[in-house]
Amino acid sequence: MNTSPEQAGQQRTKPPLSEAAKASLAKTRTLFRMFVVSILGAFFVYQLDVNYLWLTGILTAASGALGVVLLVRTARLKEFRLLLIATISGLVLSAILMLLILVTAVFFDEVRDYQACVGRALTDQAQSACRVQLEGSLPQQIP
Repeated sequence: MNTSPEQAGQQRTKPPLSEAAKASLAKTRTLFRMFVVSILGAFFVYQLDVNYLWLTGILTAASGALGVVLLVRTARLKEFRLLLIATISGLVLSAILMLLILVTAVFFDEVRDYQACVGRALTDQAQSACRVQLEGSLPQQIP
């Protein structure tokens, strides 16, 4: 009934990958790295300054396109399940970032003025005044 350690070790080992499978895996990993870098790049450029909103939009669109390609590739080739989950999470993050970019584009002047005000604010009271100024410049809710 007991199996020897040699048999258990043989059952756990995977067969070696072919050259085509290794090349496919390398391409998938490269696409995933590009996907992650484009999402992180878009996020950090957005945090940098609102004047670079166009660059953030380009990076977010690129991350969305890469994410869709990667999602199709991982689903079709049935590669790592963790990679599929990470790709879906990245696409959700990319969609949220795209919504944030659209809202910022609609209220571009107000956000730019707020960023300039906060950049000059040295105290908490000055930053609070900047938030009040931003709230006053945005449209009021319709009752």
